[in-house]
Amino acid sequence: MPGPSDDTSAPKDQSVKAIRRVAVVGLGLIGGSLALAMKRKTPGCTILGVDEAEVLDEAQSLRALDKAFPKNRLPDAVSDVDAVFLAVPIDEILRILPVVAETVGDGTVVTDVGSTKKKIVETASSLFSGNRHFIGGHPMAGAEGRGIAWADPLLFENAVYVLTPSPETPVAVGQRLGDLIERIGAKVLFLTPSMHDQVAAAVSHLPQMVAVALVNMVARHQSDSPMFLKLAAGGFRDMTRIASSPYFIWKDIVETNRDEILKFLDEFIQALKSMRTSIESLELAEAFENAARNRLSIPKDTKGFLKPHYDLLVRVEDKPGVIASISTELANASINIKDIEILKVREGEAGTLRLSLETPNIREKAAQRLNAIGFPSKPM
Repeated sequence: MPGPSDDTSAPKDQSVKAIRRVAVVGLGLIGGSLALAMKRKTPGCTILGVDEAEVLDEAQSLRALDKAFPKNRLPDAVSDVDAVFLAVPIDEILRILPVVAETVGDGTVVTDVGSTKKKIVETASSLFSGNRHFIGGHPMAGAEGRGIAWADPLLFENAVYVLTPSPETPVAVGQRLGDLIERIGAKVLFLTPSMHDQVAAAVSHLPQMVAVALVNMVARHQSDSPMFLKLAAGGFRDMTRIASSPYFIWKDIVETNRDEILKFLDEFIQALKSMRTSIESLELAEAFENAARNRLSIPKDTKGFLKPHYDLLVRVEDKPGVIASISTELANASINIKDIEILKVREGEAGTLRLSLETPNIREKAAQRLNAIGFPSKPM
């Protein structure tokens, strides 16, 4: 890894020394989950935490930390560790980066969990030198709640965890951090900061803006009839679930990735105009077929992951206990489902599940078991 590409796997270097001491700055949902996951999955690793006193007390009650530091002792927490995770909002990451860069010792790798990467990595590049390195990070994981109370040691299981090193980052440093993240269950993907922000704008930030706009548009019709939101279900609920996200989370994201969001928003506006033309002419078949085909392809491309998964499509009836039957059958065969997704379902009739397995042989074995008990299955 002489420098990150737009889509590349981390190289393996078994001679790299394992990370033994980690400081997690910020113990909310992500930081708290990182601490819990490392305590669970990396025996012998010492975890130091930095946050407000009451948060530290709760983190220690969960046995997430070996040592706690209040915020005013940040330099003490990061001065003698192998890795630092900055799990705080983007504006705070940018604010404390100079302190961290000045304080960390030789050989330390610093990373963050911010939802945008270009500005953070550019700022860090001007601060870190010598044998002190910064690698941008973004775990694609979350939960409905916030704070240490929602921290979960399994939060990163099978989640994509993006790392965005600068071109100067040595191979061994990226591998060192990637190995640690893999050990807590995540799937590591290396991207350039710019590519990360483009992709995030298209598949995360734009959907958030669309969901907010759609909910507010429909809500404006409530004065005409309360039925608009009362009858909102199915597709509307699925599309707009993320509209409940609080603005304070999105403020920094929009400010640091505004150009990319606006670019994709403009493109989406043109796509809606094209859809409008298709509706007027009743020529929608191609658009629907393309969307269905592309939607089904989303989990198929595993290029860039350190450990690719192998997907299996399973046709199921829409009735209680179906997923339990499938998981029980595979568990009895000692087959671990690495990921599961409901791709499509017609209420009361049938649908399709996507199961991710670890190897092609395990996928074949799972297909045989499921076909034998009446669940038609085929590899993707």
